[in-house]
Amino acid sequence: MIRGGERHRARRRRCARGFGFALLAIVPLLSACSSVIPEAGGPRPGAGGPVTAPTTPRPTDAPRPYTPRPSETGSVAARPVPATPNPPLAAPVVPATATTAIEAGVIAGPEFNELGVSAEKATAALRAFRLSCPSLLRRTDASGLTQNAEWTESCGAAKDWTDRDATNFFSRYFGTVQIGAGTAFVTGYYEPEIAASRDKRPGYDVPVYRRPADLVDVDLGVFSGDLKGKKIRGRVDGSNFVPYYDRAAIERGTLAGRGLEIAWAADAAEFFFLQVQGSGRLRLPDGGIMRIGYDTQNGRDYVGIGKLLLDRGELKSGQASMQGILDYLRADPVRGAAVMNENPSWVFFRELTGPGPLGALGVPVTGRSSVAADPKYVPLGAPVFLSLDRAEPNGLWIAQDTGGAIKGANRFDSFWGAGDDARAIAGGMAARGSALLLLPRASVARLAPRR
Repeated sequence: MIRGGERHRARRRRCARGFGFALLAIVPLLSACSSVIPEAGGPRPGAGGPVTAPTTPRPTDAPRPYTPRPSETGSVAARPVPATPNPPLAAPVVPATATTAIEAGVIAGPEFNELGVSAEKATAALRAFRLSCPSLLRRTDASGLTQNAEWTESCGAAKDWTDRDATNFFSRYFGTVQIGAGTAFVTGYYEPEIAASRDKRPGYDVPVYRRPADLVDVDLGVFSGDLKGKKIRGRVDGSNFVPYYDRAAIERGTLAGRGLEIAWAADAAEFFFLQVQGSGRLRLPDGGIMRIGYDTQNGRDYVGIGKLLLDRGELKSGQASMQGILDYLRADPVRGAAVMNENPSWVFFRELTGPGPLGALGVPVTGRSSVAADPKYVPLGAPVFLSLDRAEPNGLWIAQDTGGAIKGANRFDSFWGAGDDARAIAGGMAARGSALLLLPRASVARLAPRR
């Protein structure tokens, strides 16, 4: 959520003796690659659909098996409701070198009233859009599509606009554009709830860690102009800067005994997917709820285990939903623990006491109204219209989140909230179709004037 959730933001920089010399030694190597810290919340989106990942060799060491909780049963993914998507608008071929919305190309789309958005969806989107406005008015738009001042009119009007007249709000203040080819792929995420305890006790032995003090974020751009915008994450080992411990090492107890535990989960597989989602609720033994959100990640690339299992033939097409993977992991706990360790990424959490889960803008994301998007192609806070081959995600959404697997034009991760229905829909969501962005009319006139 970060998609992920509050799997986002606030990266704290720390210094360590010997660190600078070690980093300078690796800068020439890094300048030839594009490896960077996974987006905050990067692990989360892998649950919603297939994520391309390199095939990772199976670990040879025997990881600690986990004991599945009998009370934690795998739910069934929701049966898709089929729909016929609108075709994308005709567009020029997108340059292979495109890395932003501007470079991919912008085409003016139809008027909002032609999209057929329901009053209910428009109302929910307006409420979510209001939360985005403070960020829209101050943050730099990495997509290059909009300027802060262009949001002033719509954000000013949104404050007092009547919710029941939301359709007219979007019709009046926004035009639509297609980015690049307009071909959309949409997955889903949700806020899970799993059994856990604040203290270690029988049946609760899976550690939920806070951010370790020795986890260091590095902005490579301060060392070389060629590396501007690239970051890495790791730790200092003597005079060397090395990758941070991977999942297998953490599972073996590398971080144990350092006082980093904020809670103890009951089921390792359920906690694995909470890490993928990026935030969640811990259901305590006394019936209370502890909410946790993404603090940071260990800097290791996310590997989608569903993709690995499909490639090996251990799962069949249609079984790689979150629910299907959970069933596979639980069928053989020793095998399941080994498979989970093939994803080296590990997410660290913090306890949340305010509203949430929080998205990349630092505001709460809204179930069935918020999507994660790539900020290089979508201004965070902007409305998005989806027309897909599944009916559930069709309609108007607000881009309020990001995620490590959510990259490129027209790639979105839909947020479904919390509860059994959200879990069922998000766990098996994989929809294709077309997408349009809603931008202030001044932006559309500047970017894609009608001939």
